Amino acid sequence: MTKVRIRPGICGFNTVVIAEREKKKVRLTIVTDCDMVRAIAEELNELDMVVSFTGFINNPVYRAASKYLRHVTCPVPCGILKALEVEAGLALPRDVSIEFISSAREEKDGISP
Repeated sequence: MTKVRIRPGICGFNTVVIAEREKKKVRLTIVTDCDMVRAIAEELNELDMVVSFTGFINNPVYRAASKYLRHVTCPVPCGILKALEVEAGLALPRDVSIEFISSAREEKDGISP
């Protein structure tokens, strides 16, 4: 079983994705307070393992997201796919992040473009 927590940011609708492999399929349980993500979850009960290799346009996770999500930068679809690929043994479990860098932090950490 693989479990991921997705903290999407300002909306505050955290999501937990639980992925459980059954042969060449991965069963998904998605727990969230977001109505749009709940609608996605209803479509994505079980996915084929190779979905993580399917392009954006034909990917069932992104297709469901395009139907229900109004916020195109929501990280939940990516998190769903990350959970699936780790549970399928196609990737290692590593955290992913997006960080906003302020000018003060840029100077402190020596970060430059």
